[in-house]
Amino acid sequence: MKFARLIAASVLAGTLAMPAASYAADKPVVGLVMKSLANEFFKNMLEGAKAHEAKRGDYTLKAVGMQSETDVETQINAIESFITQKVDAIVVAPSDSRALVPPIKRAVDAGITVVNFDVALDDKAKQEAGLKLAFVGPDNREGAKMAGDALAKKLGAGAKVVIIEGNPGADNAAQRKLGFMDSVTAGKLDLLDSRTAHWETEEANTVFSNMLTAHPDIQGVMAANDSMVLGVVKAIEAAGKTGKIEVVGFDNIPAVQPLLKEKKLLATVDQFGQLMAANAIDKALGVVAGGKPLEGWVKTDIKLVTSDDVK
Repeated sequence: MKFARLIAASVLAGTLAMPAASYAADKPVVGLVMKSLANEFFKNMLEGAKAHEAKRGDYTLKAVGMQSETDVETQINAIESFITQKVDAIVVAPSDSRALVPPIKRAVDAGITVVNFDVALDDKAKQEAGLKLAFVGPDNREGAKMAGDALAKKLGAGAKVVIIEGNPGADNAAQRKLGFMDSVTAGKLDLLDSRTAHWETEEANTVFSNMLTAHPDIQGVMAANDSMVLGVVKAIEAAGKTGKIEVVGFDNIPAVQPLLKEKKLLATVDQFGQLMAANAIDKALGVVAGGKPLEGWVKTDIKLVTSDDVK
């Protein structure tokens, strides 16, 4: 974890220290603002964005990652810096759906093309700020229900389950909890507890260990991302309950592929994170080039992944 945070910090420092004058004059500059690079999902996203920049070759990418999932100030500072640098576009996956609205509004007012992707900004906060901005991303509620339905089918009505939630300030965390709750209701599951672990592996390990102490009869866990799945599975193993508690997650990061293969993870949801930033960058560059501004919700793909999909 410490090493991952050092990576995030170095990416951040390298990005914000770069003077605007060093940018190639003939290429538009895109500022990419991601969430925590301690999360494998966003490390993969960064790799995909860099590969996309090299493949297209017609823009300059400046990427920023947070040091932790709750490091909202880093994202705010990154956007302010990109405004100062007068980049052509900002592509942002907000860590907090309300807190990022004011700096994003300032970027739009400065004439910068902004694309909100992965995590939607809060509709009420946008309306209050007078910000009209499209969202490019998956249906998190639908995806979470896909995973939750897989759990309900496996366990059956009346099964005792818990939810490990994401960051309460993020729209995708709220939507995923709603999707899981849809499955709880439809599958007639018995929800014993629901707590946040802020997307973090270590916190999820602690939170679920405490849940297991309070509710030793837990049969299933729905975790709002796969980083938290890793913590949950470790807690299950430590309690000697491997094979006795079913787990579902969200993101399909490489680290959970062995868990799927070993059937320690029942299912997860792939939202194709490595392509997500690249797709949003393409859309931003289209607007920069004179294309029509994006409107509404531009939905991206999701897919349920089970052990049958892992070779």
